[in-house]
Amino acid sequence: MKPKIIITNDDGINAAGIKALEKILKPVGEVFVVAPSQERSAAGHSISFNHPLRVNFMDKHHVAVDGTPTDCAMFGFYGLLKREKPALLVSGINHGVNLGDDITYSGTVSAALEGTLLGIPSIAFSMQYGKKINFLLAAMFIRKTCSNVIRKGLPENTFLNINIPNCTKIKGVEIVRQGKRIYRDKMMKKTDPRGKSYYWLGGKEPGFVREDGTDFSSIENKKIAITPLKFDFTNFQAFDSIKDLI
Repeated sequence: MKPKIIITNDDGINAAGIKALEKILKPVGEVFVVAPSQERSAAGHSISFNHPLRVNFMDKHHVAVDGTPTDCAMFGFYGLLKREKPALLVSGINHGVNLGDDITYSGTVSAALEGTLLGIPSIAFSMQYGKKINFLLAAMFIRKTCSNVIRKGLPENTFLNINIPNCTKIKGVEIVRQGKRIYRDKMMKKTDPRGKSYYWLGGKEPGFVREDGTDFSSIENKKIAITPLKFDFTNFQAFDSIKDLI
């Protein structure tokens, strides 16, 4: 019997990235696509408490959920597989990288986090933007990595955030730490045809701190960046300084 794999994303069930991911992983296991019915980028780790989830069972292996990526991960486990733990949960392939502080906003990464909280080995895959995105460029790497995680597992409470450069030739793979994003956001005020004000969050393209050994440096050097993540924000080094405040 093939191992069961849940795949999801934040770009929506019709996105090219999740279709490529399904194609890549079909030789590895029985793939269940449980994804948002529409784009839910930057949904973070939000879940739907204030409205019911509308679910479209397209067929046995394809389910569209009117909810967030985290809703989809939860529905895949609780609703579709009835708490039968799959061998793997994979989120992606995202249209654009999720590096540094981006992960706090990312629905793609948050779905993998939710899988980890559910006790499922989980991976988030994202690919760099470009004029054309060849999601199959890293197909062999994705397939091999997922197969190895199914076979060997991951450290407790740990999931993988994997970012892939969009280039003709990938120059290697690195295990790196999360880098630091520099945001240049602005809240732009505009006026609609009826004279009422509205606002767009925008600004210049964000930058990043240039440091070796980070996810940013790997992508800049055309290498795949693997960052092991865990959901523990505790700053143990700050304990002593916080004591002075109480």
